[in-house]
Parts: sequence; C-alpha cells; structure tokens
Amino acid sequence: MEALATRLSNLDSHVEGAIRVVMFYDTLMRRRVDLPALARASAGLAECVAGIRLHSTGKVIRRSPCGTEAAATSPMSSRSPITLDDEEIGEVWLERAEAGPLDEVLLDRLAIAVAAVVERYGPARTTMADPALVELVISADSDEAGRARALRLLGFAPDQRVNVAAVSSDLALDRVAAAVCPAHLVKAAPMANVGVLLATKLNDFPPGVRAGVGADPHPARAWAEAQVALRFTTARTPVIHHPDLGALALLAHLPAETLRANADVAAVAALSAEDLETLDAYCATGSLRRAADLLHLHHSSVSRRLEQISLDVSDLARVKLALAAFRLL
Repeated sequence: MEALATRLSNLDSHVEGAIRVVMFYDTLMRRRVDLPALARASAGLAECVAGIRLHSTGKVIRRSPCGTEAAATSPMSSRSPITLDDEEIGEVWLERAEAGPLDEVLLDRLAIAVAAVVERYGPARTTMADPALVELVISADSDEAGRARALRLLGFAPDQRVNVAAVSSDLALDRVAAAVCPAHLVKAAPMANVGVLLATKLNDFPPGVRAGVGADPHPARAWAEAQVALRFTTARTPVIHHPDLGALALLAHLPAETLRANADVAAVAALSAEDLETLDAYCATGSLRRAADLLHLHHSSVSRRLEQISLDVSDLARVKLALAAFRLL
C-alpha cells in the first residue's frame, strides 16, 4: 500500500493525501477504537473540531485538535451522513472557516468507521427493526416471555416503558422515527399498511404524518389503542392520543354495517367534498365565524352550505358523533 502511495504521489499530491487518509482510518478500524477516539483522531488529522452525532440517541461527540472536548460551537464547514444497512443513522462533520481539499475524503472514511463501531457494539442503533421482533412485542397472542425477549433484542431494558404509535405517512418510516424520537431509543417496522413505532419517548410528529398513540403500559394493548386512534385522525387533526378520544373510542368496536346503516352517518357519507370540509370546520370550531376563517370564506357562505346539509347542525354533539363514525368507515 505504501509503495502504491509513493508511486501515485509522483502523479498527484491530492491523490497521495487521499490515500494517506484512507490508510489512517484503516489503521484506526483495525485497532477497534471507540467513537471518542475516532473523533479525537479526526480532529487531530483535520486540525479543526470534528463532530459525531447518532440520531437514535442524540449523542454528540465533539473534539478539538488537541483531543479535548470542544467548547464553543463553530459553523460546520462540511458534513457527511453515517449510513448503516442503507439507513442514515447519524452524521459527522468538521468545523472550520473553509472546507479543505481532503475534507470530503476524511468525512467519508470517518462515517464508515463510525458505522462499523455502531454495528460492532450493538444493539445496532438503527431505527428500523426486524418486523418479526416488533410483531412479537405488539401481538396480543405473544406469551410474556417471548415478548420480553423480543424487547431485549430490540435494545429496550426490562423495566423500561415502551410507547407505541401507529403511523401513516408518505415520509420514510425511519425519518419519522428519527424526527419523533431524536435523543432516545426508537425502533420502527412496517406492519401491513401501517408503520409501528416503539420508543422510550415520543416528541412531536413531523408535518404530513398521521399517527395514533396508545397509552396502555402493556405494548399489545397500547398497539390496539394506537390503531384505533389512527383511524380517527384527519388532515386537521393528524395526531391523536387514544385517551383524548374518550367515549368516541367505543365507536371503533361497532361493526361497520351498524355504523353505515345509521341515518346520520349515511347523511354525512352523501355529502360532497366541499360540504364535508365545511361540516368538519364547523365541528372543529363550533362557530360559523371561526369556521369561515378556517375556510377563508364569508360566514354567510358557510351558513348557506350548512343549511343545505340534511343534518340538524344545531345539535353539535350529534353531528360530531356522525362525522367521527363516518371517518371510521
């Protein structure tokens, strides 16, 4: 390798430098160094602050060129994603006034080295999990010993509370998980047409994501609650926690034929998209004027639309119930 580097250095000093960077990280990986050591070595090589961040834990390691923890934060001059099993699990970066000619090569090799360390010292901190393990955790048919073993294999401690969410989104499931739980353990897996999130803590969901969140401490019961809550979500209320449904959750246990046969539900089902939007806005606000503000219409226009609907909109509780039942269908 050194002989090859010597020959290439006669052709291009940049190539020589790149090869030396590759050799430098190959040596670090053979020595099986940990993440702080990788950050220290990278900062020394680049002669500037180097940083490493893992999405799943939120852990940030920043080292100065002298090997100590970096104090003041400087703007990133360049960064590179850390990928493991085709999933972005974090990022590495350098902090200097202007990117150097070999910074891209250095960060590329640093990201590869970090991924190797994360994979070696499991459980792997990727958000995507084996669907079979996740199914064991949330299935009502799983025995408790099997459920506990699946949770351990996913990285959850035996006494750890696991939050369960059912997700529907065009956004990739790993991106949703990383956004909702950036600093805590989270595992995700697709289940039929729904995404499953298991997390020690859930923060706000990103825009465009619909999610139902269970509240029961038992994962199987929490999953059942999360699925029910997801069915009630709308564009106006994209995230619902099961306890917030109250008695409305009981509708989810009624047969679809029973709901469909109800006169109020049938009246809602017969509405045009425009009238349905108007009714939804009115139910959400309880006021003609506030509904008009939401729809960017004059309140008289909203009033005319509601008059054409074959429901007694003055009985707001009844209309809300019909609208909720319609959503379940």
